[in-house]
Order: sequence, then C-alpha cells, then structure tokens
Amino acid sequence: MKRVLIASLAAVGLLMGGLAQASADKANSAGCMKCHDVDKKKMASSFKDIAAKNKGNKDYVDAAVKKLATGSGHPKSAASEADLKAIMEWVVKL
Repeated sequence: MKRVLIASLAAVGLLMGGLAQASADKANSAGCMKCHDVDKKKMASSFKDIAAKNKGNKDYVDAAVKKLATGSGHPKSAASEADLKAIMEWVVKL
C-alpha cells in the first residue's frame, strides 16, 4: 500500500511539472516572456508578483484574459483566449 501511495504521488508530481512547463511554453510562445519573468521583474512585473497581488481575486483570470485579448491596458496578445486563460491560470497558481 505504501509503495502504491509513493508511486501515485510521484506520478502526480511529474504530471504537474509537465503542466507547469506547458504553461511556461505557452507564455513564451505568446510573447509574455519578452516583458515578464517568472521570478524577477523585467520590463514588467514578475508572474509571481502578479500572482501575489491578485491572490484571492476570483475574477482576476477572466479580467486579465479580456485585457490581453482586447489590448485594453496591456498590449494585445495574438494568442487564443483559451491559451491566454491557461497562461493566466498558471500565473495565479505560482
């Protein structure tokens, strides 16, 4: 039983790591990493700072996606709304 639990936890860890990498790749493909970084400020706030600032704001992801998709208050992104939503959901979990 203990081995099954350990194997399950390891599998979940690998899956989550893969999802995090996929979202980072999407952010890079969308051009986000030109101005943002995960841990440190570049031309714009780090993703971790954005996550901390918006912690507990359940409407943030949808508002950010709208802002990014329309170019209202932020440069317009060419990424699909589905990709933008995946990126922003990843950002708020950092």
